[in-house]
Order: sequence, then C-alpha cells, then structure tokens
Amino acid sequence: MSTTNEPRAEARKAAAAPAATDTVKDRSQLRQKQMIADHFDKLARASEDGKKVVYTFVPGNLTELIGAFDMLPVLPEINALQSGMRKKSAGYIAEAEKHGHSEDVCTYVKCDIGMLKSGNIGPTGQKLPSPDLLLLSYTGCFTFMKWFELLKKEYDCPVVMLHVPYQPDGQITKEMRDYVVAQLKSEVVPAMEKVSGKKLDLDALTARLALSRRAEDDLCAVWESARHRPSPIDGYFGGVYYVGPIFSSFRGGEDAVLYYQELREEVEARVANKEGPMTPDGPVKERFRLVVEGPPNWTSFYDFWRMFAREGAVVVSSTYTRVGGLYDLGFRHDPSNPYESLADYCLGCYTNLGLPTRVDLIERYIKRYEADGFLINSVKSCNSFSVGQLLMLRQLEERTGVPGGFIESDLVDPRYFGKANIENRVQSYLQMLEAKKQRGASA
Repeated sequence: MSTTNEPRAEARKAAAAPAATDTVKDRSQLRQKQMIADHFDKLARASEDGKKVVYTFVPGNLTELIGAFDMLPVLPEINALQSGMRKKSAGYIAEAEKHGHSEDVCTYVKCDIGMLKSGNIGPTGQKLPSPDLLLLSYTGCFTFMKWFELLKKEYDCPVVMLHVPYQPDGQITKEMRDYVVAQLKSEVVPAMEKVSGKKLDLDALTARLALSRRAEDDLCAVWESARHRPSPIDGYFGGVYYVGPIFSSFRGGEDAVLYYQELREEVEARVANKEGPMTPDGPVKERFRLVVEGPPNWTSFYDFWRMFAREGAVVVSSTYTRVGGLYDLGFRHDPSNPYESLADYCLGCYTNLGLPTRVDLIERYIKRYEADGFLINSVKSCNSFSVGQLLMLRQLEERTGVPGGFIESDLVDPRYFGKANIENRVQSYLQMLEAKKQRGASA
C-alpha cells in the first residue's frame, strides 16, 4: 500500500461538484466543491477507516439517520449526473446497453450500471467502495426499486426498503405517517444497527435533525429572495447547486449549516445591491422571469444554462429543486419528533405528489414569484416527471393566463440533447414573451 498522499491530493483537486473551468464561482460554490471532494476522499478511505457505506437515493433520503450510525452515504443518481457533466455518461450508457439494458430505461440507471461495470470510479477519480447496505426509501419512482434489484445482483449486501405511501391528494394523513414510522422502527433501524454494529443513538439523531432545520431555514430564505426584482438567484440552473448539500450527503451536519449561512449572506448582498443571479458568465441582467418544470439536462448543462442567461431569462422557481424536499411549504425536520419527522420528509417529496397537487404547486410558484412564463423540460427517460406534463401545461395556461413553453431532452444521454432544436425553441418562446410584454406596455 502506498504511503503517499499524492493520489488523494490529486483526486481532491478534481471537480467534485457540477462545475466548469471557465465559469465564475461564488464563495459558497467553492465551499461546496471542497465539501464534496472531502466526502469522496472519506469514501475512498472507508475500508481502511472501518466505515460502513450505504447506497441510497435523493428523494426521501435518510441522511440524518445514516449519519447517526456514523455511516457514509453514496447516491447513485448524483454519480450519474456527475458523469453526465464530465462527458463520461455516453460511454457508461453504451456499456450498460451492451449488457442488455434497453434504450428506454432511465439513463441514470444505465449510467450507474455502466460506471459500475467500468470500475466504479467516482467523479474525483477515486474508486467508490461497495455498499454495506442498500437502503431504498421509495418516493414516487418505481424505477428505484428495479435499480436496486440490479445493484443487489452486483453486490453481496443486505437490502432494506422503506415503503412510502403515495400522496394522491397532496395530504399526509396520520395513517401514512404511522405506517412509515412503524417501518423505521421495526425494519430500517434494526437493519442499520446490524450492519453498523451499533445501537441507534437517539440523541445523535435529534442533534442532526436540529442542524438540518437550521440549514433548511436558510435555504428557504434563498428561495424567497426570488420575489425581489431583479431576482438575485436562478432557481433552476443555479438552484441545483443550492440544493446539492441538503439533498445529498451533508444534511444534518455542520458543513451544511455553514454552507447555507454563506449562501444566504451572498444572496442577501445581491439583493441589497440589486444584482441579478450569478451565471457561468457572471451576473445576468433580468429580462424575463420563468418557472421551470422537470430536471435539467446534465450532458450539456452549461450550454443549456447559457441559452437562458444570454437572453436575460432568470428562473425564479423550479420543481426539480424540490425533488428532495418541499421546505418552502413549511416542512422542517423536527428534533422533538425524530421518527415522525423522518416519515414526513419521505412522504413530502415532489415526485411523491399526485398530478393535481403538482399543478397547484407550479401555479403557486408562477403567482408568488410573478413569473412571465413557465417552461417544461420533458425528460425522455424519467417517467416520474414527464408523465402528464402536456396536461399540466394546458391547465396552467388556463389557470394563470401565463404562456407555457415545452422542450425535450434527457438526463445524461447526449443522444437526446438536440442543441440547435432546443435553442430555437427557447429563443422562439422568449421572443413570444417579449412581444407579449410590448403589447402590455403599449395597451
């Protein structure tokens, strides 16, 4: 075994968060990048440090519970989007398709499987450890269950599933909450105790929930800042950075608290200076205010962002940035009710909501943030988002009187990002918004 730290030092220099070398970065973004590099360094050392590793997913993840057992989380869809950002996903997807996975399967899944088959090298260039536990807290995506079936065939480790009831009416009932709490106590916690070799320290869990609450308060203040004109944030492209720590490995820790404090301070300074959001090319001057439904494309993320930023189109709110928690509707992790709090978090993610509730939510965002329009990015391989989106578009136009737009791409498969076609659609849509504004000004 090598005794030098040079390979780790080089890995820590690698881009660990969605980033490009030619982009302008805030302090908080640099902090986040370092946080993620440190996390992957810990994962690389997990075996020698005696740390257990849990593979899990973003929506409804139990990060505070994992941390209370001193285990390390790995999130496969984060690895997939990182691979897309770094132009590796096409090769991984091709590898998965060579092993028999259909072209129509979620490209996150195929990217993850292809990465696994190619050595499971993470975004910092270090090999990811195999899981000691596969933890599935299902929230609105049946693909997750099939994904873990595939991973179970690859890894010799236990699987535990927390079944989360669907919210058809947008309401969490006592029966739903009790059902999830019972599983946490009888199935999830015992499985984690067995894998970790430790009993759950409830005090450690409640302390982490208290830290989560502080970070969630600051994130909500950031979302609310978009009510200003100009908006100091971009709630979609910039928003994927804002939710990175709280939706992944850091919620419930001091690092997340410090990150969101710093982010909030930066945003409040931009509000005071009447500055627009930071983009890959620096601050943008706001011309249009948009709400966006659906995940972004990761393989051409910066090209996609620039299509909007260069036209002065700022996204004041988005549904994708709520996929890991609807904090702006009032939810906070509650240290005084740890199990119930975890249950409500799992139940309350965006993809666990019925279609009518999603339409209500987008309508709320359009009105609350005074959007000029809303845009749907329909992702080919993500049924959790794309099903029903054309109906949503029609209903939202009828309810709000605000014009909608529709484009199509994919998560991490570059074959389904038609740059010229998407750019033409975006520009045509923004030209229509501009004409509508001019008509309003002359009326």
